[in-house]
Amino acid sequence: MDRRSFLHITLAAPAIAALSGTAAFAQWEPRRPINLIVPYGAGGGTDSFARALAAGAESALSVPLVVVNRPGSSGITGATEVAGARPDGTTFMMTSGGSFLLTYLLRDTDVNPFDSFVTVGQIGDLTTSLMVPTNSPYQTIDDLVADARARPGEMRWNHTGRGSFHHIAGQGFMNAAGLNGVDVPFDGGGATRAAVISGQVDFGMIGIQQAAGFESELRVLALISNTRDSIASEVPTFAEQGYDVPVISSPITLFAPLGMDAEIVSGMEAALATITSQPEFAAAMLELGNTPAYLDGDAARARLEQMRDAAAPIIAAIE
Repeated sequence: MDRRSFLHITLAAPAIAALSGTAAFAQWEPRRPINLIVPYGAGGGTDSFARALAAGAESALSVPLVVVNRPGSSGITGATEVAGARPDGTTFMMTSGGSFLLTYLLRDTDVNPFDSFVTVGQIGDLTTSLMVPTNSPYQTIDDLVADARARPGEMRWNHTGRGSFHHIAGQGFMNAAGLNGVDVPFDGGGATRAAVISGQVDFGMIGIQQAAGFESELRVLALISNTRDSIASEVPTFAEQGYDVPVISSPITLFAPLGMDAEIVSGMEAALATITSQPEFAAAMLELGNTPAYLDGDAARARLEQMRDAAAPIIAAIE
């Protein structure tokens, strides 16, 4: 798919959504810069989404959107700060909804996506994929599953750390396929990818964006997604190949403190639709290998609820 086609397809849905929110958006006129708290360090996937959003903010909000990184405790440090902020429209949080959800499920944290915040919307999604090195004998998922069943408990696979959404998504695949193996945690996507390329493991569960620039060294066999990803449209989903794998990903979600006036929430929701419909936003995401995917607040919350219901039994079985 060429860049022009990608942008045309990507921008259609949010552009329509932007129109529906115009009236609500017009009623809210922020007067001061808005702090956008990212509860992770600079340079990661969530941070890149936040900065692309901030770059287009003044045209939609008339005030700057200031990205503030508050890393710590797997995102809980920043989340706790935002949960306690004044709900006056000057503080929001952009986070990996999947990571935030799984941290809550694994640790029973004091703040969580459902009871501590208002869900404003989603602007993107990070999708887990199954990758093998190009010299692997596995050309399809069926090849891999057949070999894993022939040597139960021996297959080694890696991910970006126990409790990460790649780990839980990967375990969901193992359960769905009826496989046993050895999961090997690594620290971050780059290290996980390098281990797959070097053959330290049989396959890896990694974000699809990690394949960009490594096409000669990696083969992507499947996506854990309801639909194919725009940045790798040639890669089929697990469902297309006959595997009922729970769809666990990392939606990039905007949250507001509880108690925020509905007019402000609606205004920011409409601003998200406006910003994500801009060609510059989609181009920035494409450049980074990330996938824009706008949802309004209700749909974004429903997506997190679906993931909670899918992830809870996987986590219970691991523990």
